[in-house]
Amino acid sequence: MYGIILAGGSGSRLWPLSRELYPKQLLNIISDKSLLQSTYERIAHCMPKENILSITNTKHASNVKMQISELTDKPVVLSEPVAKNTAPAIALAAKYIMQKTNSDPVILVVPSDHLIKDNEKFLSTVKKGEKLAEQGYIVTFGIQPDYPETGYGYINTLKPLDIGYKVKEFVEKPDLKTAEKYLAAGTYFWNSGIFMFKASVMMKEFEKYAPEISKIAENVDFTKTNDIPFIEFDKMPSISIDYAIMEKSDRIALLKLESDWNDLGSWQSIYDVSNKDENNNVFVGHVIDEGSKNSFVYASSKLVTTIGLENTIIVETEDAILACKKDRAQDVKKIFETLKKQNDDTHLIHKTVFRPWGFYTVIAQGKGFQSKIIHVNPGQKLSLQSHNHRSEHWVILNGTAKVILEGKELVLSPGHSVDIPVKAIHSLQNPYKEDVEVIEVQKGDILLEEDIIRYEDMYGRV
Repeated sequence: MYGIILAGGSGSRLWPLSRELYPKQLLNIISDKSLLQSTYERIAHCMPKENILSITNTKHASNVKMQISELTDKPVVLSEPVAKNTAPAIALAAKYIMQKTNSDPVILVVPSDHLIKDNEKFLSTVKKGEKLAEQGYIVTFGIQPDYPETGYGYINTLKPLDIGYKVKEFVEKPDLKTAEKYLAAGTYFWNSGIFMFKASVMMKEFEKYAPEISKIAENVDFTKTNDIPFIEFDKMPSISIDYAIMEKSDRIALLKLESDWNDLGSWQSIYDVSNKDENNNVFVGHVIDEGSKNSFVYASSKLVTTIGLENTIIVETEDAILACKKDRAQDVKKIFETLKKQNDDTHLIHKTVFRPWGFYTVIAQGKGFQSKIIHVNPGQKLSLQSHNHRSEHWVILNGTAKVILEGKELVLSPGHSVDIPVKAIHSLQNPYKEDVEVIEVQKGDILLEEDIIRYEDMYGRV
């Protein structure tokens, strides 16, 4: 068996903690591991680690690779040059597996942002699904609904098979009255977005129902490279696997997922799975409360004080605060989309950004300048790089920094500084055992991460 982890997406309903460039699957929301890492470990119960690949988009690729590298020596990460939804991603990932293995295996496809705690029951369900997949079915894993949820898609089933059910139809997220009818009918399941199939079966369904995806996928040759070419991928339609295949194919079978499941798609769902106090509150971080009930308060960087709240969500980050009623948690996505339309970077990125070598925090910015604190972990180094549009000035705060500047090596202690001119080739490195902290002041007309030309990089980003 092989596994595909779908690791794209922006997690917009978990704003402001989730951002477009650092979405919810990369966050440690529930445990000390990210949702992506927990997903990887879960399916590693079902197959060898070397059989697992993650597919994401270019803007998340380095962070996905960094997190998976903590769990295996040889992470396999495919990078989409543009976001085109799940159908093109699954088609290319399945073709990658077939070409690299020269075989026709059963493939398990899982989203990277679900919470499942009972790995043994998950494994048991997957093993049953494998039998259906071997018989030529495309298996979807359904969740038995226990209340009329309006935030999920539903799957209606027909008579039972030996294992699972034949699928009648996929239906969109319903209103409350319709969801109540689905619950009463007893034949509807929530759509988990987890699938399993033989590679050749799925590729034939692409040929039949999404020939434009199939034809483009034929032009990608993974025997020569792991790269997905932009010219080919950009021609792909942007469409989900549900619309492209699952709603059209007559090979679909549903298997009830035996384990627990939560897609952590909103702050309400985070509240639901969190431990609560005697007043049904969830407090995370530095929170002081007086008399609140049934509320969720998340403080990431500041003291948050609350008095007499009921059924309320408050989320504080370095640069944004969300406050809403719990029953309006799904509408957070509207705020995210509004910020995006207004070109407000608060939807895009945190003030603190994690990188394979450590992290940086933006402390001030204005027209023509930006200042950061850069934290480099022991034994790590930034890529050898240059910038066409900005100069930089570094001041060492803590630790000992090794700086490469135009081929010369400088060793700098706290209080020392260095200027990095426009277009100068340079690198900030920490070959020592203590952390390094540096204040960086950037000056220029363009102050974007895209203004980085890499020449050497230990994390494979050249």
